[in-house]
Amino acid sequence: MHAEILLFDGFDELDAMGPWEVLAGVAAVRDDVTARLVTLEGAREVRADHGAVVRAHGGLSERPDVLLVPGGGWFDRTTEDGAWAEARRGDIPRAIAERHAAGSLVASVCTGALLLAHAGVLRGRRATTNRGALDDLRGFEGVEVVDARVVDDGDVVTAGGPVCGIDLALALVGRFGGAAMAEAAATEIHYERPAALV
Repeated sequence: MHAEILLFDGFDELDAMGPWEVLAGVAAVRDDVTARLVTLEGAREVRADHGAVVRAHGGLSERPDVLLVPGGGWFDRTTEDGAWAEARRGDIPRAIAERHAAGSLVASVCTGALLLAHAGVLRGRRATTNRGALDDLRGFEGVEVVDARVVDDGDVVTAGGPVCGIDLALALVGRFGGAAMAEAAATEIHYERPAALV
């Protein structure tokens, strides 16, 4: 499994770093798993929503096995950074649509789901997002909005608020390597998984 987490200026730190912790941890012990932090522009410093600065490893691949999109900045519509601004610019939604059409599983954490919605990949799907943005998600035609930690709809997987990204990453690890691998990854970070996911 080759997973890429797509960063943009204004992304929420936990949306990206929670899944990164899980996926990079698995990649450290498995030769058949890789995890990268990427941007559309290539390797560069990216300033997150709360001020952390992260250096992306490189540019988004043409067809990663998993493309994970964080949220961040959706609710502040006065800034040039964040998911709201990226939805308006359109480059990230286009990139998501292209990767999905090429066969990538696309996943989102929190308001990253709104970038998936702008990409058109949630039409006819069940999906979730940050509880504060559920009504925004309902505004997209054909999306069945579910208030849940993780919603798995085949090649599109969405997670609720920021900490739910850990649940999403563990679900992806479980899909790739089975329940035992997911449980080992959760144990490694001392994370108690919720009893039920959608």
